Amino acid sequence: MPNFTVVDCLIVLLYLAFVLGIGIALKPRTKTGKDFLQAGRSLPAWICGLAFIGASVGAQEVIGMGAACARYGFEAVHFYLLGAIPAMLFLGVFMMPLYYGSKARSVPEFLRLRFDEKTRVANACLFAAMAIFSSGLSMYIAARILQALHLFDRLFFALSWTPHGAFLFFVVLFAAIVLVYVFLGGLRGAIYNQVLQFFLLVAGFLPMVLLGLRRLGGWSGLKAAVPAAYLHPWQGVAHAGANPMGVEIVGLGMGLAFVLAAAFWCTDMRVIQSALAAKDMQSARRAPLLAAIPKMLLPFLVILPGLVAIGMPTPHSTTEERIEGGAILRTTTVVRPEVEAGNGLVPAKVDPATGRPMIAASGQPVLDYDMATPNMLLHFLPTGLLGLGLTALLASFMSGMAASVTAFNTVFTVDLYQAHLHKGASDEHYLKVGRWATVGGILLSIGAACAAFQFNSILDAFQLIFAVVMAPLVAAVLLGMFWKRATGHGAFAGLLAGSAAALLHHGLTLPIAAYPGLHGGWIAVLHSYPSDLEQNFWTAIFAFAASVIVVVAVSYATRPRPDAELVGLVHSLTPQRANKLWWKRPEALAAAILFVAIALNLFLI
Repeated sequence: MPNFTVVDCLIVLLYLAFVLGIGIALKPRTKTGKDFLQAGRSLPAWICGLAFIGASVGAQEVIGMGAACARYGFEAVHFYLLGAIPAMLFLGVFMMPLYYGSKARSVPEFLRLRFDEKTRVANACLFAAMAIFSSGLSMYIAARILQALHLFDRLFFALSWTPHGAFLFFVVLFAAIVLVYVFLGGLRGAIYNQVLQFFLLVAGFLPMVLLGLRRLGGWSGLKAAVPAAYLHPWQGVAHAGANPMGVEIVGLGMGLAFVLAAAFWCTDMRVIQSALAAKDMQSARRAPLLAAIPKMLLPFLVILPGLVAIGMPTPHSTTEERIEGGAILRTTTVVRPEVEAGNGLVPAKVDPATGRPMIAASGQPVLDYDMATPNMLLHFLPTGLLGLGLTALLASFMSGMAASVTAFNTVFTVDLYQAHLHKGASDEHYLKVGRWATVGGILLSIGAACAAFQFNSILDAFQLIFAVVMAPLVAAVLLGMFWKRATGHGAFAGLLAGSAAALLHHGLTLPIAAYPGLHGGWIAVLHSYPSDLEQNFWTAIFAFAASVIVVVAVSYATRPRPDAELVGLVHSLTPQRANKLWWKRPEALAAAILFVAIALNLFLI
């Protein structure tokens, strides 16, 4: 860490103190369960919009998208232009009127209003598990990044701590910080920190990208430094083997652009809770639409660093000889084995048992793509800017953790505890339950962090859990909102059938060059995919298809609810109030954003 000085350390410490100060300052305003779980439903649209985007720009995106670009090239832009913008617009225009208008405090509670209690409980349990796993992923990558900085190596050496001990220390450190400001400020504290995190991300990452491109000689130098296939996001999508991502057009269009996009942006409580905290319906609808504007520009901050990292030359151990005063002097620069075995600034992953680079089934080193963006920060940012960049990185970690933890405590308190374990208690009682649910969620997340090491990209782990848990939910929610014939029995059976189909598909398939286990093939290997992403996309497709089939079949076999009970819950039965001035309507803003997104796609072809 030659560039990390006292100035950088002070910047990081100032941010941490500010984060804790937000929680302390908001504690007097957090007096009721509604204040803690819903931020009092009092926030303006622009704050909810920035929090909406901040909640999504956690470790899974800041690190995962940089890793995806280093691994697959600029095809990772599909996660934005196809996998985010259309779904965000659809949420704001068509779904938020039902979410917000129903006065549901969570997505599972909306399922209870639309379907029945068993559907609510099934989704609440599955989502709670997913939120814990997502928070654990953020803890895991945060701890790994701090390990890579080697800031506390002297302390750990003095205490005779192993790398595992250091890893747990960092996990507990981040868990404690998030626990304090969420425990004190609730959802409002998390939202304010997510707004701060967005501005820090821009300020910290923009200099890194510009300096990286300058080192390579601009865009033309980057094109010369990386394989040509890495620069054309639409090249080869007709065939999975013709592009680095290994994803063909059906998997990309159906798996990413439809199922997984809707799963994250339209049904994930971690981002939807930001819009539900808005002060009125108009603000709630505008929140995801306003968030879509900066979302179109984020690829240049979080994706491009992965491409620059691959374009840089791979460091190697060197020996330099020179003659001074008649003596031959040799200077040897020693590079770690995992760095030499890497590609550019992306090192190989280290086997914790042997301390040597890990080798895949193909015989090639397993590259640690998650280190692409952190190594870019260390390599390019000078003193002061490095502290700002690391602060932006740490802010994204804690923002993602806080979004998962606040969603967990809301779902646990509202959909499990209040609905089944302790009905009719005072609001102050539910405030205490929400705070202690935060403590429990943090503790469970620490355990989940230890399981994430098996994946060489957190994006793979995140996509897998989404395919299993959220893809079936998409089918149930969309059918429930837009088909009045859907029944509670059908939705409940569809959720279970979709998750079962996802697990079955994952257990029978395996990516090429992967070992059976967490990557799949734990039942038998009947089919191999070119990449983990292609496998995850098709896992989501199978889960969604199975859920749709079961929901429709069971709904036709059971009695639907009367139309009068579905007003405000089904789109066709809910009257829509439109602003007389068409340019002030959310639909007009959504159309303008969609036009810009299509133009960006055409520019990248």
